[in-house]
Amino acid sequence: MQTKNISIIGAGLVGSLLAIYLKRQGHTVTVYERRPDLRKGNISAGRSINLALSDRGWQPLKEVGLEEYLLQMIIPMKGRIMHDNAGQITLQPYGKEGQAINSISRGGLNSLLMNKAESLGVNFKFEHKCLEIDFDQTTLYLSNDTNNSTIKSDLIFGTDGAFSAVRAAMQKQDRFTYSQSYLAHGYKELVIPATKSGDFAIDKNGLHIWPRGKYMLIALPNLEGSFTVTLFLPFEGKGYAFENLNTDKEILHFFKEVFPDALNFMPTLLDDFRANPAASLVTVKSYPWVTNNTMLLGDAAHAMVPFYGQGMNCGFEDCFELNKYIEHYGDDWKAIFKLFGESRPENTNAITDLALGNFIEMRDRVGDESFLLRKKIEAHLNTLYPKRWIPQYSMVTFNSQISYAFARRVGRFQHQIMDEIMKTPSIKSNWRNLDFETIIENLEKLMKNGGGNIENKYPL
Repeated sequence: MQTKNISIIGAGLVGSLLAIYLKRQGHTVTVYERRPDLRKGNISAGRSINLALSDRGWQPLKEVGLEEYLLQMIIPMKGRIMHDNAGQITLQPYGKEGQAINSISRGGLNSLLMNKAESLGVNFKFEHKCLEIDFDQTTLYLSNDTNNSTIKSDLIFGTDGAFSAVRAAMQKQDRFTYSQSYLAHGYKELVIPATKSGDFAIDKNGLHIWPRGKYMLIALPNLEGSFTVTLFLPFEGKGYAFENLNTDKEILHFFKEVFPDALNFMPTLLDDFRANPAASLVTVKSYPWVTNNTMLLGDAAHAMVPFYGQGMNCGFEDCFELNKYIEHYGDDWKAIFKLFGESRPENTNAITDLALGNFIEMRDRVGDESFLLRKKIEAHLNTLYPKRWIPQYSMVTFNSQISYAFARRVGRFQHQIMDEIMKTPSIKSNWRNLDFETIIENLEKLMKNGGGNIENKYPL
């Protein structure tokens, strides 16, 4: 393979993993990052400090030799742990026995990736800001505190996040399609600290959710015994909103009324609330991802809200799928960029849409009795017909061989069928008497008419 001089803009999770893949292919790789080296300080203010790693993210990390380290960094979460208004707790398993998503430190994982990349010979240059790009000449114009620089490359990759400088330069090109939208809700990071004895204050093996309609609290465990708590709340409006929570009295009143059992575990609430800013939730779609010899990946191409836990996993899968094209086409970068750039966006658009939809499910429906019955029926169908009815969440989270686009399509048909099932008289008491074989046959008919045989599409 002919060695290429490759520049990557953005040393976050996706950029660092991409650097590993490209260096393993024998290329000369330099990564430019506008921020300081996160390994030398804390730059995570306003960003989620731990994330949910699932199969689509695990697979590429394993492929580049990091599984051994990951096993020391994760806490498996077997399901949603729901907290109702009265403080009662119920567990909703994510999948079958042994299936879990994994809480992992953003900073710890990013450091692991950068260290791995450096050990292979990748060069990282921090505090280098991308000012502009000449796409015709594949040339970067960068600045740091001391001087400006011009960098000529064979290939450029933009992995510089939702507010990408590379994408901003692409937006000036003809026929570049771009959309950006925000939720009315924002989020704020809070903490449930470890107990005085260093133990977890609540069950560590689940993702805790306090669903309250317009408001929601979630908590993910950290290795040292604490939980990262995220409050989702409207920025403004009548009633409870970030703009209306300004005094200690207002903040405490809100938590006492809406999340009383969580408040019992949050002794530093007021300090955390004041110290951490409310951040926005943005969705970004773009196309094409390629301009000449420059390509976007990760959030730079497709930022999504966090409610399916797939932002990082999707970005890692970008790298994994791109590497397949590199393995197949070798030095034909024109074909690699064209074919990957045309095929991948269908899947990233699908998971971006699913993430928006899951926000409503998490905040409004997960505690609803009818919703829980739907999930119970779907789980039973999966038990009876494990290759013919796979719940959409399981397709997305636990089976990386199933594309996001296919999971969305099957999920729509499943939702259509379940809507009809839930209209069955006395469904709550009689659901076990449903004609499950007919249900499966109806799904397969919908799939066939919708353009695809379900048996051929589930790669199991």
